[in-house]
Amino acid sequence: MNVLEINSLVKTYGSHTALSNIDLQVPKGCIFGLLGPNGAGKTTLIRIINQIIEADSGSIFFNGQSLRQEHIQHIGYLPEERGLYKKMKVGEQLLYFAQIKGLSKTDAQSKVNHWLNRLQVSEWKNKRIEDLSKGMAQKIQFIATVIHAPELLILDEPFSGFDPMNAEIIKDEILALRDAGTTVILSTHRMESVELLCDYIAMINKSHKVIDGSVAEIRKNAKTNLFSVKLIKNDEIPFPQWESYQDHQEYVSFSIPLNGASPNMMLKELMQYGEVIGFEEVIPSIGDIFIQKAKENDHA
Repeated sequence: MNVLEINSLVKTYGSHTALSNIDLQVPKGCIFGLLGPNGAGKTTLIRIINQIIEADSGSIFFNGQSLRQEHIQHIGYLPEERGLYKKMKVGEQLLYFAQIKGLSKTDAQSKVNHWLNRLQVSEWKNKRIEDLSKGMAQKIQFIATVIHAPELLILDEPFSGFDPMNAEIIKDEILALRDAGTTVILSTHRMESVELLCDYIAMINKSHKVIDGSVAEIRKNAKTNLFSVKLIKNDEIPFPQWESYQDHQEYVSFSIPLNGASPNMMLKELMQYGEVIGFEEVIPSIGDIFIQKAKENDHA
């Protein structure tokens, strides 16, 4: 079942089209990557889902119901432009955000303590936001976003401002939330995050959706039947000049297409030229696929 279904969504600003007939289905309990260059329309789509702005036409369904204002209680949104009250203390601020999202004061206090302990920032509870480092403030912003246990969590560049150690902590928390049943929409430029975290992705470029589906299927469909080979040569046998050939002294590396042969057949052929120490299919990364699809869309 899908937590979110978007049908034929259109949004324009004067003569500029921000979204053009966007269709998306976001399955429950997954991490869904929303990709695209700056100005592609991602932020506009996120703001429409959060009911900050309205679409010109099209429809959005949340758990099978037409998206309404009351559904906001079940959505958590971490915008790229962070918004904390600098003069408020950490604990007071989190308590405020939790109660805005419908938690009782008792439940809110319990959740605040739970998350401060979980992210190891309890000692900062009575500090003002302006006294925190950027990374620490980012942790507090993350807690404010998830404190009400949203069913749908929308994260716009969630790793911005984090050092590698804290980025890893937030990554683990996102995975834990997914495993507990939360659906996560992750908007990011960090392709390594997409490879590590996302189950499904959609790419938007110049207001149009250019591709969507599971990460596994998208990568599978992008395969070129090209294999990367490492081989210790038998110098007694003449050696073909295959593509991307490099001599590494102890071994050589190159790329070779299957040309209709099976991998086993190709491996058997290669063995006559020496000892094969590496044989791996070349599958484009999500970053490579993203760049290629963006270029195709630019020239369409």
